[in-house]
Amino acid sequence: MILKIAVLPGDGIGPEVTDQSIKVIKCIGKKFNHKIELENALVGAAAIDKHNDPYPDETHQVCKNSDAILFGAIGDPKYDNDPKAKVRPEQGLLKMRKKLGLYANLRPTKVFKSLLDMSPIKEERITGTNILFVRELTGGIYFGKRGRKDNDNFAFDTCEYHRDEIVRIAKIGFEYAQKRTKKLCCVDKANVLETSRLWRETVQSMEKDYPDIKVSYEFVDAVAMRLVQWPNSYDVLITSNLFGDILTDEASVISGSMGLMPSASVGSKNALYEPIHGSYPEAAGKNIANPIASILSLSMMLEHSFNLKKESDIINNAVEDSLKNKYVTPDLSSGKSSYTTNQVGDYIIDYIEKN
Repeated sequence: MILKIAVLPGDGIGPEVTDQSIKVIKCIGKKFNHKIELENALVGAAAIDKHNDPYPDETHQVCKNSDAILFGAIGDPKYDNDPKAKVRPEQGLLKMRKKLGLYANLRPTKVFKSLLDMSPIKEERITGTNILFVRELTGGIYFGKRGRKDNDNFAFDTCEYHRDEIVRIAKIGFEYAQKRTKKLCCVDKANVLETSRLWRETVQSMEKDYPDIKVSYEFVDAVAMRLVQWPNSYDVLITSNLFGDILTDEASVISGSMGLMPSASVGSKNALYEPIHGSYPEAAGKNIANPIASILSLSMMLEHSFNLKKESDIINNAVEDSLKNKYVTPDLSSGKSSYTTNQVGDYIIDYIEKN
């Protein structure tokens, strides 16, 4: 099978962790007789430095011509520390999602048995946690009307949703719930926000098409509380852009490290896979970044974009083995001996080659 993958390493630790995923996909190609075609492109601060555009047309074309996109991270302190900067790396991510039609973010949160002691939450509260967030990505307050008035003393950001945007997100949520435990939670703020009332009405109108799914509706503040109390009570959650952004970052600490969490952003034609941890510029170039989230994102790609379940499973097993045997980067070492980004990547490759 030919796998055409666009590679967008981005900024900070993005290139370092992406390098490990590239080593893994080349190993998978060799082991399972796939032809791997990789094409690199710039995004984020790296693209601004060269093109003055965080998501240039050249990069967009590379993404459109691929079967799937492997993305690293974007963000650079020189832009974060300049509130007057007109062009920012993060604009590239929003632009990419919009132009590629990546309207749904799939964010799994899973607890690994060998790392239960790494979580800041009590073991008995998180054991068995396996959540899937389905976050709307191209609407809501991040894309609504915004601006300043009254000599820059008044600012506004508008949250807007069309029913069709909600339907396509809810459909993904219902379909994943059917494959899992048949539980779906719609997260909103319907007691206050009109857009949330539209979310709730829309999902309620779809329940009849999925009679086997048990649907619950919860306010976002209640979900934020229960995520740290009883996260294993949830399965599939669907929510708007802003709420999903906040809740998925909160959920990421359940596992013990943001360096473990993969994600996918999907649309009708394209799909992008990325770790959730961001560019983490303080660790860039030190060979200490955890590559597992990027490698698990690659695993998601193989299963969801290429339907290669066997290949995905062996990567997941390799990751589990590295965690079980404490072959981990400093963020997971609890002050004990740890390994470099490259060494963890090599361990996972060695497992794949031998199994």
